[in-house]
Amino acid sequence: MEKNPPERLFSKNLIFVDTEFSTLDPYQGEILSIGLVKLNGEELYLELEYEGETSDFVKKHILPTFSNKKVSREEARKQIKEFVGGGAPYMVSLVNQFDVIYLYKLFSADTQPFFWLPIDFASILFAEGYDPEKYLKFAKTLGINTNRYPPHHALYDAKLLREVFMKFFNITSEIG
Repeated sequence: MEKNPPERLFSKNLIFVDTEFSTLDPYQGEILSIGLVKLNGEELYLELEYEGETSDFVKKHILPTFSNKKVSREEARKQIKEFVGGGAPYMVSLVNQFDVIYLYKLFSADTQPFFWLPIDFASILFAEGYDPEKYLKFAKTLGINTNRYPPHHALYDAKLLREVFMKFFNITSEIG
């Protein structure tokens, strides 16, 4: 596989994001957890307080992965803003439609700590000729041991995305 040089990136001010949420219905759902990983590897993982209903999928696959103390939505906003810092980094998500919706619900459109334009890695794969639905298989072709990343966990999903992104764009750990 031909590598993409890191100089090809528009910006290295990136944070890899994944969220888990109560349902795919954005009108009813709420964010349950968030994983954030900077290009340099620094990370933040939060599980949020939530008392509402969850889908059967969430009950079976997401909630059993939770083990941290839950934080309030207000505390989550505070910690995320502190972690993100200034400079409005680009949010990189595998498929950002849901992650962005639930983050916008958490922060509101006017108080987002990220740049307004999120980066959708699935679209990058598609544009480069790879099937985004075969993301895990693609990660393995890059030499990544995906077994190190338990599925449906926001932090591990964000860490895997960072590793795939860095390998795909031939970025060394010294950058960022």
